[in-house]
Amino acid sequence: MSNAHLRFWGVRGSYASPRHGHLGVGGNTACIELRVDDHLVICDGGTGIIQLGEELLAEGRFKEAMVLFTHYHWDHICGLPFFVPAFLPDWTLHFFGPGDNAEDIERRISAQMKAPYFPVETETWQARIDYLPPQRGGFTYGPIGITYYHAFHPGVTYGYRFTINGRVIVYASDNEVLFLEKSIADRLHEFSDEEHPMLEQIKHEERDAELDAMRGADILIHDAQYTPEDYEKKRGWGHSCYIDTVNCAIDAGVKELYLFHHDPANDDAAVEQIHRNSLEIIAARGSPLLCHIAREGLQIDL
Repeated sequence: MSNAHLRFWGVRGSYASPRHGHLGVGGNTACIELRVDDHLVICDGGTGIIQLGEELLAEGRFKEAMVLFTHYHWDHICGLPFFVPAFLPDWTLHFFGPGDNAEDIERRISAQMKAPYFPVETETWQARIDYLPPQRGGFTYGPIGITYYHAFHPGVTYGYRFTINGRVIVYASDNEVLFLEKSIADRLHEFSDEEHPMLEQIKHEERDAELDAMRGADILIHDAQYTPEDYEKKRGWGHSCYIDTVNCAIDAGVKELYLFHHDPANDDAAVEQIHRNSLEIIAARGSPLLCHIAREGLQIDL
């Protein structure tokens, strides 16, 4: 049996919010760690990656990591300039994310560290950096199987599906589920009766694709940023209402759901209320789904 775990280092969306009322859930932006024996995968480089880097140096066990990016919005890359392993010559980092080729990925990652936005550019990194080109059909990193798919979020954004020790983990940090279905429902009156069957087919195909991405996952880490009230104001922004996230997880047969990418305006009490409401939905549907809040520092044995 391998030594494997998942750990949350940043769970907020949009921007870091280290306020007093947020510290129970955490204020750092997206970053999670997947560890299997001597292989380390890091998902996203939000502010949470800063402390992860410091912990890795203190531990002294690793000198190599795979760093995956869902996309390059600032809340998912703004910790990279402070990720200490990148500045050490005995480290190797493999970077992968949306992009047409390795050069495209490198350009997107390095852009935020160019003058006048930052005083130290990626050229000062001393670690060996590999930028991986698109991997059709996915790839493996040691014992970790990795596939990816397109999520619904402005710009090209990936969700990731991992296979570890026979278990499936899906990470969809920024994804607006049911966007097309709701948009069709809102504008159905604009189409003729003859067009309605085509729209129904499109709606069902899109929903099936969304559910297939998370189908049968042992662990689903998914965007649940908005309340229904927030979602009505921000539909199309690429984030999910927690109600839709919970219902999709149930429909996809997910075993455990971790509500993720918490709104920076929501304090601990607000996030706890979202969790209680989610548990009520699960109970009302008679589902065995287990639902948790993704909290900074939470570690899950795999």
